Amino acid sequence: MITSELPVLQDSSNESGAADTVSLSVSVSELEDPTDTKGKKKRGRPGRPPAANKKPRKSPAEKATGGAKGRKANGIPQTNGEGGDPVTLFEVVRMGKSAMQSVVDDWIESYKQDRDIALLDLINFFIQCSGCKGTVRIEMFRNMQNAEIIRKMTEEFDEDSGDYPLTMPGPLWKKFRYNFCEFICVLIRQCQYSIIYDEYLMDTVISLLTGLSDSQVRAFRHTSTLAAMKLMTALVNVALNLSIHQDNTQRQYEAERNKMAGKRANEKLELLLQKRKELQENQDEIENMMNSIFKGIFVHRYRDAIAEIRAICIEEIGVWMKMYSDAFLNDSYLKYVGWTLHDRQGEVRLKCLKALQNLYTNRELFPKLELFTNRFKDRIVSMTLDKEYDVAVEAIRLITLILQGSEDALSNEDCENVYHLVYSAHRPVAVAAGEFLHRKLFSRHDPQAEEELAKRRGRSSPNGNLLRMLVLFFLESELHEHAAYLVDSLWESSQELLKDWECMTELLLEEPVQGEEVLSDRQESSLIELMVCTIRQAAEAHPPVGRGTGKRVLTAKERKTQIDDKNKLTEHFIMALPMLLSKYQADSEKVANLLQIPMFFDLDVYSAGRMEKHLDALLKQIRLVVEKHIETDVLEACSKTYSILCSEEYTIMNRVDIARSQLIDEMTDRFTHSVEDLLQEAEEADDDDIYNVLSTLKRLTAFHNAHDLTRWDLFGSCYRLLKAGIEQGAMPEQIAVQALQCSHYSILWQLVKITEGTPSKEDLYYNDYGDIIKETLSKTRQSDKILCAKTLILSLQQLFNELLQDQGPTLDRTSSHVSGIKELARRFALTFGLDQIKTREAVATLHKDGIEFAFKYQNPHGAEFPPPNLAFLEVLSEFSSKLLRQDKKTVHSYLEKFMSESMSERREDVWLPLISYRNSLLTGGEDGDRMSVTSGASSKTSSIRSKKGRTPIHKSKRIEEESSVEASWLRGNDSLQTPGALTTPQLTSTVLRENPRQAADTHLPDHDSEPGSENDYVHNPQMQMSWLGQQKMEDSRKDRTAMNYMKARNQTVRQTVRGLMEDDAEPIFEDVMMSSRGQLEDMNEEFEDTMVIDLPPSRNRRERAELRPDFFDSAAMIEDESGFTMPMF
Repeated sequence: MITSELPVLQDSSNESGAADTVSLSVSVSELEDPTDTKGKKKRGRPGRPPAANKKPRKSPAEKATGGAKGRKANGIPQTNGEGGDPVTLFEVVRMGKSAMQSVVDDWIESYKQDRDIALLDLINFFIQCSGCKGTVRIEMFRNMQNAEIIRKMTEEFDEDSGDYPLTMPGPLWKKFRYNFCEFICVLIRQCQYSIIYDEYLMDTVISLLTGLSDSQVRAFRHTSTLAAMKLMTALVNVALNLSIHQDNTQRQYEAERNKMAGKRANEKLELLLQKRKELQENQDEIENMMNSIFKGIFVHRYRDAIAEIRAICIEEIGVWMKMYSDAFLNDSYLKYVGWTLHDRQGEVRLKCLKALQNLYTNRELFPKLELFTNRFKDRIVSMTLDKEYDVAVEAIRLITLILQGSEDALSNEDCENVYHLVYSAHRPVAVAAGEFLHRKLFSRHDPQAEEELAKRRGRSSPNGNLLRMLVLFFLESELHEHAAYLVDSLWESSQELLKDWECMTELLLEEPVQGEEVLSDRQESSLIELMVCTIRQAAEAHPPVGRGTGKRVLTAKERKTQIDDKNKLTEHFIMALPMLLSKYQADSEKVANLLQIPMFFDLDVYSAGRMEKHLDALLKQIRLVVEKHIETDVLEACSKTYSILCSEEYTIMNRVDIARSQLIDEMTDRFTHSVEDLLQEAEEADDDDIYNVLSTLKRLTAFHNAHDLTRWDLFGSCYRLLKAGIEQGAMPEQIAVQALQCSHYSILWQLVKITEGTPSKEDLYYNDYGDIIKETLSKTRQSDKILCAKTLILSLQQLFNELLQDQGPTLDRTSSHVSGIKELARRFALTFGLDQIKTREAVATLHKDGIEFAFKYQNPHGAEFPPPNLAFLEVLSEFSSKLLRQDKKTVHSYLEKFMSESMSERREDVWLPLISYRNSLLTGGEDGDRMSVTSGASSKTSSIRSKKGRTPIHKSKRIEEESSVEASWLRGNDSLQTPGALTTPQLTSTVLRENPRQAADTHLPDHDSEPGSENDYVHNPQMQMSWLGQQKMEDSRKDRTAMNYMKARNQTVRQTVRGLMEDDAEPIFEDVMMSSRGQLEDMNEEFEDTMVIDLPPSRNRRERAELRPDFFDSAAMIEDESGFTMPMF
């Protein structure tokens, strides 16, 4: 038996020792007396037959037939609806259609009639709740021990499925878990006065659950542990009631015994003694039951391999310690919770923390928790950094409860470990840390005394010292850019402090009174930053960026609070903001923060409250700030403030617009005159002239960003500055940058006018803009043709990606958007001109990049579906006409590297871009191969031209030029000028934005490792113009290999052919014999892929009759030593 003394925390080796028994000899508060307490019956053994005088029990067959009325729930017989058979106890609980009180009452009634049959039903209930399909029969119950029954049920367990009722998904099974636990609780509650003391029911149930909890089958172990823990909880409640009744009886007995002898009722004393004896016996019996469950099940299962089983044990022991703290809240039981704080599973650690929170909430229990707190405090503090956010949140909340119970329980180091969590990106963790910080630093211990002190000092709010402490905390944390995070963390716990804007402005505007320290410059800056963050949080009513998943819909209450807060801050800062700007107008950092406040105003208050004079004061201060500062952030804040105040929906717009126009007029005049002075003095301009131009231009640029200033014609002056800088080369860089930026804004505002309405002729820059683009393209092409081509294809790819983002992967190729891209590609193609020799490598590079882009991603649905970018080939087709004929074959060969055999055979509409592009490459080719031919390799086995002849004289010069160019590419020498090493083009206006739908897809195999790849092209100067040559040389090597093989294989056939020629009386090949030069050019055309030469057809009818293509195989053509091309039979 455990004593009421607190033993020292024991080691885990003693966890099942004598100290773990339950003692209930303690007193608690009063409840009503028991009503039907009976004497003890003789202890019986489970499984033994009943006494002979008992009524004969019915067999299971009799129970299942019509002779039995079945189980009743709410007085109505329950059937399963199939054969009218009574449902089992498991089915009644699972369906949950009957009140649990009624179900338990029906079972108790059946137990009173035949306890073996009722107990058998209860045993099968636990078996079936475990998911076992087996059934314990009456013979097994009578003749077999529990271990044998469990072994038999284990053999009949269906192991095909790992699911069982407690783990099955769905609302039905979640409700079943609740019903299962409620049934056990109600059963013990209804049996607490008599049946649980019959030494039969509880012995049988506890013995069964103990055996099942030790099973290797997870379902048995899980279900029985849950049942045992809920059974223990119900018994703890019974023990608590017994303790209350025992205390009441003892008090009644003492009161009666203390009466005078004449007034004392001896019979009542005897009854009270008898009642106290019965209560003590019942209490001892309950203690034995609880000890059996605790030592037989809990001690083993709280460290079970299954985390959910461990969590059940820890959750229930927390209930016992809170419910019956006199018996369970001691170190003998707390140690199990402390040890489990180190559990490897987050859900178990979470149950430990929540169990401890329930204990630390009650301050009366703190003395009993003192030893535990000292022992496990460090572990709890370390859990505030747990990798599971839910665990970290609960750990912080537990630390906060410990702080509330005892200020001295936590050291400064412990507190500092929690402080920094207010800057956590995970909002629940930060909010919990904010609650701790509020309790530790920002809660007023004596609000009444602090309010009186504030009044004596002339302050309207007592929060001055707390705000100073908040500023100090913010500065000491050294995370100044996270002020919004700090405010958000404290928002739920310290709203009263954070919304005290009156106190904040008092600290900033008024001089410190006696007993207050002066705020330093850093403290003032921090207080202003924090104040602006609180204003934003109140006005927007959502966490800052990085906290949370986005804006959520506010409830009606939250929306009302937001409106009230916005009105409150507007009314206050309409008057206070001009004074704050006046005081801090020389400090750029403070002014930039203060100017953010008007964007959170309810601007209707100006006119509704007749506060126009405060608006004038604000505009005056903003003007002074603009004239005093040239820092970009300050000027942008002023510009944005004017933009907000000039909103057309508010009546104050006209007043603000007048003030803004006056300011712009003055700055424009000043800028115009300073530009004139600077341009006149030119190189003799001094620093003052430069500063005047730069300062005014910075102000105008900042305003032009948010305001349409085109009517002031700033573009003309900026253009003059830029032109002078280009011509003279002495313009300061800062002025050039600002002039470019101001000009950029001017053009953008003009485009806005064009987009939103019908522009005037003078507003249209279209023609001039087109000329600028044409000139840019021309200069770029002159500088580097290849880089220009890569820029063009990159622009088209960008447009195509944007179209995919808008329309999705299934593009409508007939839409105006696709037609627009194709039209742009056609116009780009025209820029290459008519000289195909000069643009040869650039066009080929363009096609190479386009092919790689089209096949960049695989279709996530499989290889039988087209790549997402395949439709881009239709755009690329617009450039096919710019390829030379032999280059088309090279590009076609490169295309086939990306194509699978199945692609060549597809004819569906989605594959039309590939068909169209492939046909555009084969147009004008040698063999006329088209996508109508099923084999993609047909172009490699096409027949040799049947039309040969001498080269026309007028073409010889061109052939020589093209041959020389071709030879220079193939040799890779310096005969053709090549540009220097290129850098990867910057992705500016033509940035290739990846389609998010494709970014997650798998890329095709990387082709960069091949010769002539993009990587080699960019970084190797020798490869920049040799990709086309490399492709041609590769094809040439293949053809030469095939040709040499045919020569070596047919040596003897050649001699035979010669003999046939000598014996022929008529030289039928005379007219088709070619000169050596013509033969070499024709072989180049056929086998080396050089310039294609169209030979005139032979006029010899005899040749046409003899050399029928039906008699020849193109793969069998050979070349003999005398220059003839002969067939191989």
